[in-house]
Amino acid sequence: MKKIYLVGAGPGDPELLTIKAKKLLENADLVLYTGSLIPEEILKEVPGEKINSAPLTLPEIIEILATAAQEEKLAVRLHSGDPSLYGAIAEEIEELGRRGIAWEIVPGVSSFLAAAAALGCELTIPEVSQTVIITRAAGRTPVPEKENLRSLASHQATLILFLSASLIDKVTRELLEGGYPPETPAACVYRVGWPEQKILKAPLETLAKVVKEAEIKKQALILVGKALSPPPGKRSKLYNVSFTHGYRKTKT
Repeated sequence: MKKIYLVGAGPGDPELLTIKAKKLLENADLVLYTGSLIPEEILKEVPGEKINSAPLTLPEIIEILATAAQEEKLAVRLHSGDPSLYGAIAEEIEELGRRGIAWEIVPGVSSFLAAAAALGCELTIPEVSQTVIITRAAGRTPVPEKENLRSLASHQATLILFLSASLIDKVTRELLEGGYPPETPAACVYRVGWPEQKILKAPLETLAKVVKEAEIKKQALILVGKALSPPPGKRSKLYNVSFTHGYRKTKT
């Protein structure tokens, strides 16, 4: 029985596919992909059958993959971004395992990394922020109480929110109540890596207004933190002339 590949398609730009993902897609007998989150451009080289998983349930998805595995077909379950972040792979792995079907995860470029690149920023700046928190606002899908936004905001780390643009009022209110100063740099990146990509920047206190005026409600990331616009002069120790490490002695 053939193994199933759970593959990350990256944020949307076909050039951000990994080499491994590209090879699998070019040789796939079947690609089960996540609907509107995967651009057609990424699928155009697929020689085999392409199935949009948007209208399917988990049992239907597993049945398609299991049938392909039993028929010795090269089957790819294609997720957007990186499958380990909000990709719903845990339930697929569990069900494939129950059927005795082998699987392999192929990582992809996460949209939050593409968003940082589009913003032209480093998410971890010395003396500014050394922590990145990836989360989402509680909506139809609940979030553990200990991970509520007010609590996470108390760290004032670099914060990345997936699946939260439609809740932008709630997001900004809770982040401000949790401790981020009103002037904290923030951004909304819509469909990063797609031709229709949009980048909106604003202080946290006015971000909701900017996002709503742009009518962005989905397929967007919210980024918050001082690292988005750090004060000048912050330098890592790695390349500091006075810093010694295993590959370089102090240079004065």
